Amino acid sequence: MAKIRTGRVGEQIKKELSQLIQTEMKDPRIGFITVTGVDVTNDLSQAKIYLSVLGDDEQKAASLKGLEKASGFLRSELGKRIRLRHVPELIFKFDDSIAYGSHIEKLLTEIVDREEK
Repeated sequence: MAKIRTGRVGEQIKKELSQLIQTEMKDPRIGFITVTGVDVTNDLSQAKIYLSVLGDDEQKAASLKGLEKASGFLRSELGKRIRLRHVPELIFKFDDSIAYGSHIEKLLTEIVDREEK
């Protein structure tokens, strides 16, 4: 039963957080960010937010710093939008699965091109 609730809370946090980042954040360090996933602990004390950032490593680091500085604002806004007794602590992490998938796709197309020649 608890896993169902944490899943629902995680999906709601993902939805609201992506909307907050796109519309409410005014920090110029934060670039184009996509929230790819949210893992919430069973007691709802922490939420790991997985992000995909468009840009190079320098832009990724700047975006992460900007989000960590704004975590208090994001938690308070989440508390207003999602009615929870305690809003989870937000921990931001990079999700490299999209970049890894595109790298694998590129390698596969190179192999197909070599076989056709």
